[in-house]
Amino acid sequence: MDSLVTAAARSLAMGDPLGALNRVALREDPAALALRGIAMAQLGDLPRARELLRRGARAFGAREPVARARCLVAQAEIALVSRGLAEPMRTLGTARAVLAEHGDRANAAHAGYLEARCLLLIGRLDEAGRVLDSIDADALPPVSRPGAWLVAAGIAMRRIEAGPARTALDRAARAAHGIAVPALVAEVERAAQAFEAPAGRLHAGGEERLLLLGEVEAVLASDMLVVDACRNLVRAGDKVVPLGSRPVLFALARALAQAWPGDVSREALLAQAFRAREADESHRGRLRVEIGRLRAELGPLAELHATEGGFLLQPRGGAAVGLLLPPHEEEHAALLALLADGEAWSSSALALALGVSARTVQRALEALAAAGKADCFGRGRACRWTARQVPGFPTSLLLPAALPVG
Repeated sequence: MDSLVTAAARSLAMGDPLGALNRVALREDPAALALRGIAMAQLGDLPRARELLRRGARAFGAREPVARARCLVAQAEIALVSRGLAEPMRTLGTARAVLAEHGDRANAAHAGYLEARCLLLIGRLDEAGRVLDSIDADALPPVSRPGAWLVAAGIAMRRIEAGPARTALDRAARAAHGIAVPALVAEVERAAQAFEAPAGRLHAGGEERLLLLGEVEAVLASDMLVVDACRNLVRAGDKVVPLGSRPVLFALARALAQAWPGDVSREALLAQAFRAREADESHRGRLRVEIGRLRAELGPLAELHATEGGFLLQPRGGAAVGLLLPPHEEEHAALLALLADGEAWSSSALALALGVSARTVQRALEALAAAGKADCFGRGRACRWTARQVPGFPTSLLLPAALPVG
């Protein structure tokens, strides 16, 4: 590496992209192309940065695997920032293995952190945790350490583990203030504000109150039978009944939990579960069938009793019943929860994160745009979506996460 390339790399490490460009802006050799790409990324011109890094990786070729792997990691980081999640998932694991094999511990650790962050975004928490645990923490560049702790905090928050989340946020804050990068300090502060804000509402016994994340954790760990309207499941302690794929059953469970300790009339259940304005015998027959199915699903947790007016939910062991709700309910809440991070998402990345089809996401985005809640820019594959008004509630309970298993 010649002196100009070395000086440009040093400028980039110090956060001076213009100083780096002054040295290599007119050069077309592979190392200069890669440095120019990183400089343009730091300046915010991500399309140009992506093209320069692609050219650099192609020029390095198979004869210089370490340099090419570094370019791939930089490309994956740009894709991650642009919320194009498919590319990082394809390239980061391979690039990380090449860097580790050739002794580049710092870049291998950085690639591992990026891979864990991508897995967190799409809700694969166990995999994200394993990747994060496998990182050589001592080799991780100082500028990457706050982000790595934020990934750890994000995993804990989505798992509803308040203690580990607070510890990770504190460590992220210390790491960010230690290197004094304003953007990183601001990112950690935003995460801390989300942690301290209400995470949900609990409706129980005819009363409703807001809950912090730690309070949600306490409710879920108690003996209370909780109908979780954030993740569409019913749970009591460590026993969990997922109903996300059975919306009618969950609608019935929600109505019964909201009315507890009273019962719910058959007409109200028909209106909430089937949206039937005028019930006929076919509706009543279907209600009996669905109540039977719900009774079978909730058998380990609760009983369903027919009353003179309708049906009553009765938890086993005499426990109380609570309905856990988001702080604010609105249509397409999970989609808005992802857009609430302030980044511009592609519809394909949103579909990957939510585990639904791209067409389903596109329809939801069009509805949000019509309602004035989302905006898009760009065309075709370059189209990106942002929230017009960031929801005023944290997203921990709505973001993608593997359902707990009882």
